[in-house]
Amino acid sequence: MNDLLKFPFYAKLTLVLLSLIAIIFIFYIGQNILVPIMMSFLFAILLYPIVQFLKSKLYFPHVLAVMLAVLLFVLLFLGLFVFLSFQISDFADDFDKIEKNITIHISNIQRFLREHFNLSSWEQKQYLDTATEDSMKKGKEIIGTTLMSFTDTLLNLTLIPIYTFLILLYRTHFLLFLSKLFKKENHEQLKNILTNIRVAINSYIVGLIIETILVSVMTTIGFILIGVKYAVLLGVVTGILNLIPYIGILFAGILSIIASLTGSPDLSIIIGVIVVTIFVQLIDNNILVPIIVSSKVEINAFISIIGIIIGGAIAGIAGMFLALPIIAVLKVIFDRIESLEPWGYLMGDHLPKTYTWHSIKLPLFDSDASSKKTIIKTDLIVPIFTETTTENNTENKPKTDLNKTSEFI
Repeated sequence: MNDLLKFPFYAKLTLVLLSLIAIIFIFYIGQNILVPIMMSFLFAILLYPIVQFLKSKLYFPHVLAVMLAVLLFVLLFLGLFVFLSFQISDFADDFDKIEKNITIHISNIQRFLREHFNLSSWEQKQYLDTATEDSMKKGKEIIGTTLMSFTDTLLNLTLIPIYTFLILLYRTHFLLFLSKLFKKENHEQLKNILTNIRVAINSYIVGLIIETILVSVMTTIGFILIGVKYAVLLGVVTGILNLIPYIGILFAGILSIIASLTGSPDLSIIIGVIVVTIFVQLIDNNILVPIIVSSKVEINAFISIIGIIIGGAIAGIAGMFLALPIIAVLKVIFDRIESLEPWGYLMGDHLPKTYTWHSIKLPLFDSDASSKKTIIKTDLIVPIFTETTTENNTENKPKTDLNKTSEFI
């Protein structure tokens, strides 16, 4: 007897759209709960190899290994926070210089407009007052929203390490829960999906960390060469903001231009900051991202931008950061379920990257030249489901044990 119900296309499309609306609505109203949990899952995947190393090489108990891995993770972020705090406090002392230099540049702009467009200083002031009249009202609202967002961020920063610890502690329990949701004949497919999700997410996160370090170093060196004050601070901030796809570098560039006014009102410094930022971005987008950050699952730029916009609309900066990992997970799932495979293809990027012209490799943007399916290859052992739910009961069992072979997180 066939248990599957067949629906016409319009019914399927309606169900898909209703499901998407429901999922987006749930994410929107529950973002304060779901965002920290999702961030914790990403960090748990990142810390899992450290936990395994502490257990297998140093013979730490499971609970102690998880606790130590999370503690090292927290200490790393605290060290970065302390460094930035000291640098920002020094930067704040030079705010008067920034204000003075901005005034000089505004005066130069006003003189240019007066000489070339016959706009008097009074007329320019009138235009500015009209343009900023509503901005002052909105500014107060933005400040209030920012303070509330800052409070939520502090709460999330407290919850994320706790969630990460618990996810690592109960990973076997969660994995067995997933196995109980599906029939035994589907376990092999489930194991393959979970393994490849871990590979894709781990590859993406590690790539982002390496990219952040390299962008920070290159930006710092560039700012030092052109004589920008607080070059190290601006380099680190640029690397961190670069984690926000597409728009993070714009904020970093604006901040760097403003910070460059602490040293000199010279326009050449501002031009130098713009040149360094553009040069670093060219290297990042054309070399670092394809080589280092490129995940095992390739996502086309169109879907990436849409996902980032939707993520930003739902959960702000955190949503923009989580957008690409979530899309990568969805693509892994869609590619391995026959009825959802067209959606996985839609999200993928099957364009050939280069073509050879007179022995020179150049970018190729011909969608008809290649339609190869993206396949994730891994040597990791797929998880084997058992009826064990505790770490202590699984440590002394054969290699077929879930604790020894699970690669979910």
